[in-house]
Formats: sequence, C-alpha cells, structure tokens
Amino acid sequence: MSFIEKIIGSLDDKREWKAIQERAKTLPSEYYNAYKAIQKYMSIAGGPTDWKDTSRIFNGIIDLFEEGAAEGKKVIELTGEDVATFCDELMKDVKTWNDKYRAKLNDTIGRD
Repeated sequence: MSFIEKIIGSLDDKREWKAIQERAKTLPSEYYNAYKAIQKYMSIAGGPTDWKDTSRIFNGIIDLFEEGAAEGKKVIELTGEDVATFCDELMKDVKTWNDKYRAKLNDTIGRD
C-alpha cells in the first residue's frame, strides 16, 4: 500500500464506488431515491467496515432494484414495509462501524 493510499484510501475502491453511484443514477427516480435513502441510513447506522462487503451490498441493492424496475414493481414490494429492517438484514453478517466502536468502547472503559 502506497503512502497516498494510506492517507486517502484505495484509488481502485474509490473508482469502483463512483461506478456504483453512476449505476444507481440510471435507476428510475423511485428506485434512485430509495437507494439514496438506504445509503444514508446505512451510513448513519454504521455501515460495513470492509470494502468488499460495502461493494457487495450496494451492487446487490442495485441488482435487486434493476430487476424490480424491469418487472414494474414498487420499491416497497422488494424491501418490505420496514425498509430499516431490510437494511439491517443486509448488514447482519458483516462487521459494521458500530461493531468496531462498541468493541473499542468496551476495551477502553474499565480495563485499566
């Protein structure tokens, strides 16, 4: 890993993220708006810490939304009524930033 990558992160990952975002922009507006809302929720809820998990989750959402749009379905038909639970399920088997912060807090407090 180069010095620059240590500071700003992997350029390949940044390019891939940009490609994911460009792909999302091609979704119909209902789906794109839902995608952006899900993205915001996941960032606030902690989101995955690993790039591979992040890439897999967001590409998977776009795949699902592209299929749903092609079939003329509403977003809610794909995510269910509780969209937050849908998001939480996508992140249930991955390490999130909240997991990392919890572990750090637990390691810090009362272990002096």
